[in-house]
Amino acid sequence: MNTVPTDLENEFNRRDFLRGSSMATIMALLGGVELTAQTPAPAPENPATGPKVKCAVIGLGTWAREILGTLAQLPKADVVAICDNYPAFLKRAGAAAPKATPYEDYRKILDDKEIQAVIVATPSHLHKEIVLAALQAGKHVYCEAPLATTVEDAKAIAQAAQAATKSVFQSGLQMRSDPQRHFLLQFIRAGAMGKNVLARSQWHKKESWRRTSPNPDRERDLNWRLSKSTSPGLLGEIGLHQIDMASWFLRSLPTAVSGFGSILNWSDGRDVADTVQAVFEYPDGVNLMYDCALTNSFDADYEMYYGTDSAIMIRANKAWMFKEVDSPLLGWEVYARKDTFYKENGIALVANATKLVAQGRKPVEEAPFTDTPLFYSLQSFLGNVVSIKAAVDDFTANFSSDDKALREYLTSITRLPNARAVDGFEATVVAIKANEAVMKRERITFQKEWFSLT
Repeated sequence: MNTVPTDLENEFNRRDFLRGSSMATIMALLGGVELTAQTPAPAPENPATGPKVKCAVIGLGTWAREILGTLAQLPKADVVAICDNYPAFLKRAGAAAPKATPYEDYRKILDDKEIQAVIVATPSHLHKEIVLAALQAGKHVYCEAPLATTVEDAKAIAQAAQAATKSVFQSGLQMRSDPQRHFLLQFIRAGAMGKNVLARSQWHKKESWRRTSPNPDRERDLNWRLSKSTSPGLLGEIGLHQIDMASWFLRSLPTAVSGFGSILNWSDGRDVADTVQAVFEYPDGVNLMYDCALTNSFDADYEMYYGTDSAIMIRANKAWMFKEVDSPLLGWEVYARKDTFYKENGIALVANATKLVAQGRKPVEEAPFTDTPLFYSLQSFLGNVVSIKAAVDDFTANFSSDDKALREYLTSITRLPNARAVDGFEATVVAIKANEAVMKRERITFQKEWFSLT
């Protein structure tokens, strides 16, 4: 009997946030802004080189079909199996992966020695059993975020991932692989905005999150996000991506969170809030104000980072800088395109624009990285699977299979940008505790031991 209910058939899902969040790139060379203190992210390898990776997708809801569509664009991906216990989803996903063998029981996939990697896209509360079994079977694992719906389950996954020396584990925090975000990371950390003082982000879409089915058991499975027993709420399923970005950019985990949430529109028996707000406190007095709503679509989703010299807005696939009148002149911004937002002029941030100006060419107006964060994330995963497998094979053939020595050797292997097990674990803990703050309408202080994997 299969133990994998499918993901929610729902337009409101990870795709809604991540598909539209391929952010505008930030300049690699920022004129007078010193970036030498930052180490650039490794350049993406040529996706057309190297052997293919035989992989399987487990859980075939809406987001999983987005994953299948993305894998079809990656030369390294060879999707040989798909799995779901709902025949309709299995049949629909089969159209996107016609050569893949369909399974209703994920354990049959794990028994297949030819399958090297699995992408786990089931409901979050079912990740633990599948991921632990996959790692035990020696598979490389890409696990969607959040890792789990409880701190204990997330910790078990992260610990197992760290212990699996020969396996690549990647958390589904897609934006950590996005080259555009790595430009932004350098920009913010280099101090081009001045001193960080405030961050704000949101996600708005009017959507009930409820799906119907003539089968009561099936309807319960489809609506797992509406029950606090199986869902980490809006902050866990949607908000953790933007919250993780703030923590990444600010180089710190939050120290406390205050949460507020209510069911303001969809009074249909759910016990998960449809409108939430949270204030995350970071060291040095910097706060992130976050809100997420299923009750109104206005202003969609975006992020703001404020500094004493300028503010950065990231919206859709573009980004802009808004300078203070007393901020220093950087040079390149004189030539950059300006867009008006109410009474403010936003300086469009586009990678390598200064180089184009120096060459006498018109500055580009669109981001050079047009693929989605999911594309770059899966590309990194497959590329790292190939490189780590080659390194393991080389080491064991020439030296030994000593686990400690092999682990030390693998730490020297350069990997493509990805969200590690510890990144996924920390983001999951923050989101789970923030959801608790929302449900209790209280302030929670983060304890250091919550983030320990020892």
